Amino acid sequence: MCRVVDLRQAVLAKNDASADELRALLAERGTAVVNLLSSPGSGKTALLERELLRARERSVPVAALSADLATENDAARLARSGVPVKQVLTDGLCHLEAGMLAGHLDGWLPDDTRLLFVENVGNLVCPASYDLGETLRVTLASVTEGEDKPLKYPTAFGLAHLVVITKTDIAEAVEFDEAAFRANVERVNPGVEVIRTSARRGQGVGALLDRALAAADGAPVHAPVMARQHRHPHAGGGHTHAHPEVTGTMAHTHS
Repeated sequence: MCRVVDLRQAVLAKNDASADELRALLAERGTAVVNLLSSPGSGKTALLERELLRARERSVPVAALSADLATENDAARLARSGVPVKQVLTDGLCHLEAGMLAGHLDGWLPDDTRLLFVENVGNLVCPASYDLGETLRVTLASVTEGEDKPLKYPTAFGLAHLVVITKTDIAEAVEFDEAAFRANVERVNPGVEVIRTSARRGQGVGALLDRALAAADGAPVHAPVMARQHRHPHAGGGHTHAHPEVTGTMAHTHS
């Protein structure tokens, strides 16, 4: 008998336990994690670089960890901001897991870090089901990706505490229908805030930092309906996380 569901739940339960432990450990030292999810080419790195620069200008101690299948290109770009940056190569794994993140932070993350921005692997499927011990989960989409992105990837958008539209400076050129995009976001995640950004023109730069700092200071974050409907027994400290789907490499087991 196929027991894929049992294996999936065991993997996710183990990750959730690790995420809760990491969240508690970081909270003790005053550090909040911001988990950034998006497709490849969304402009996530460009926006994050601007946010890190803004944090440095405001003397907010931040750090960034960038995960990718290969190359250290993103970390090199983020390091130009002058804040501590670390690249994690996943060697083919399509997402980060809480235990992996904790291992990479050990001995590297500066003690005074207020915010740790985690640039997850460019993928809206695999990373969506894995809690990283984050305080704020942000899903980004560029205007070039189409208005139906939230409907195609409901878990990634449905569990977000904040949704960010990127590359708005070219929205008119690509005929992006923002009203339709917002309506689709609302369908999968009612009430979530959607902000507009353009790293090239500086539009909306600083908004992500502001939302992250507010969450780190204890301000309530948006509670996705999807998370409330799929409350996981391992979620602690008021944090809820849903696991409606998991994809990626996972072996079938049989009894």
